[in-house]
Amino acid sequence: MVTGEISLKIRQGFILIFLLVVALPILFFSIGKAYYSSLVEATESTLEAHLYSILAEVDFQEDGIGMPAVLLTPELNRLNSDTFAFIYLNEDKQWQSESAINREILPNIMPLHAGETQFQKITYRNKAYWQLSFSVISEINDSTHNVAFYLLKDDIALREMMLGFRHTLRNWLIIMAFAITVLLIIGFIWSARPLQRLDKEIIAIESGNSDEIKGIYPIELKKIIQDLNLLLDSQQRQKDRYRASLSDLAHALKTPLAVLKSSPLATDADANEQLDRINVMIEHQLKRAATGGTDTWKKHTPIKPVADSIINAMKKVYRDKGIHFIANIPNKSYFLGDKTDLMELIGNLIDNACKACEAIVQIEVIEKQSSSVQSLSIRISDDGPGVPEESIKVLTQRGARLDTYEKGHGVGMAIVNDLVKSYQGELKISDSDLGGALFNVEFNYKQN
Repeated sequence: MVTGEISLKIRQGFILIFLLVVALPILFFSIGKAYYSSLVEATESTLEAHLYSILAEVDFQEDGIGMPAVLLTPELNRLNSDTFAFIYLNEDKQWQSESAINREILPNIMPLHAGETQFQKITYRNKAYWQLSFSVISEINDSTHNVAFYLLKDDIALREMMLGFRHTLRNWLIIMAFAITVLLIIGFIWSARPLQRLDKEIIAIESGNSDEIKGIYPIELKKIIQDLNLLLDSQQRQKDRYRASLSDLAHALKTPLAVLKSSPLATDADANEQLDRINVMIEHQLKRAATGGTDTWKKHTPIKPVADSIINAMKKVYRDKGIHFIANIPNKSYFLGDKTDLMELIGNLIDNACKACEAIVQIEVIEKQSSSVQSLSIRISDDGPGVPEESIKVLTQRGARLDTYEKGHGVGMAIVNDLVKSYQGELKISDSDLGGALFNVEFNYKQN
């Protein structure tokens, strides 16, 4: 139960980390795109500033356009600059900045209306540039002329700035992702500690080492823990009352039976047979009731120690028969139920196998696990005469009395059948590889 909560927390943590892995690249490209847009806007603003500086310095003369030898804008005076300026008069180049000398570059000439400004990215000889175009109408020699100003900036400057920004951004995002991941892991470990402690206490209750949850937990878990402790206490009180009532009932019934067995009535064969039958039925029904009064949900019983103790007892009981026991039981196989019920179940099956066998009894435990179901199979077989097919149908038929089969498999099979049903298991009877009967008890448990 709590293990499932911890697994859910872990899955949620992995989902958050996955979303983080997806979100950070998206954030990286989004920030990069926004920064690139800001660089383009900054380039446009810079070129506009250079344009206003040129407009302030241009001199419209009778023979054309005049510009000072040294401009106020330093970028236009350097030969190795990445910024260039051109002035065209009626689509004829009249002037270019010092920075454009010895550079293979020309603006993209386009028709512009007077006062119109246009900013765009152009390509000249496979190189990219940002171009700001502006046009004015001027009177020169008593005639109107279209004067166009073109300012260009090499795109390589933007790309270099962008690469540097992306490199810095990537490093910081990696650091941020690592820090967030570490904080998430620490947070989930810290938040899962109370659940882990609660899980250990529940496991202790399942194994019978504790009767209640005693730890101190956060307020979010207190209500659940109080309810669990109330449930455990209620079941314990009910079980104690149930056992006391069974003890009183057994005492009340056995005394009259003992009187009847010693009375003249017992000398009659038919009456004595009926008294024996009543005694057997009482024992059986008391055992059946006792198996229904246990806390089967909170037991986690290892199978091998129980089976070994029963085998050792059977070796002593059937010493004269010289039975050879073959046990294939993994050390980590567990029965999700009460230890007494497991002893009753295995004990009856092994005892019946010992009665029916010639010389060999085999006990085998097989566990299988899938994503949602865990199965446990307890297989007990012998080399005796086996079970006739018509008796198998009787033994496995729901509601049929199982004490009708003699030859070794008697009243104990009724107890086994009731126990298996109480744990939602299934009893299968078939022929074994040893030549006798094979009793296969299967349980399926859903995984949390």
